[in-house]
Amino acid sequence: MSRHNDAQDTVEYIPFEEFRNGLPHGRFRVIVNPALAVPFVAHRTHATMLAIALIGPGIAATLAGHPWIGGLLVATGILLRWSVKTQAPRILLHLATRVSSVYEQATEHGVMEVRRA
Repeated sequence: MSRHNDAQDTVEYIPFEEFRNGLPHGRFRVIVNPALAVPFVAHRTHATMLAIALIGPGIAATLAGHPWIGGLLVATGILLRWSVKTQAPRILLHLATRVSSVYEQATEHGVMEVRRA
């Protein structure tokens, strides 16, 4: 049976402005959950909708006899989705340092945890 201290289980709330000003100076340690970061970033950046908006017309252009244009649109949509998936933690950190609502939602829903260094 392990004993946990209540102080270790609760995470201190750090206001957005303090986080934004202190992060470049190394005052905070940021832990991003990569499994939760991918859907969160895809939702916040509308990457899935944009990918669908590129892939759908790309398929239609290919079927209409324009394979190069259609293939380029499909490839762009796939690469967009792939890049968001692979770079989600970095994109999340970038958004969280610039948009307070992203920071609030990410810390509130467990996508990102901020601790004092």
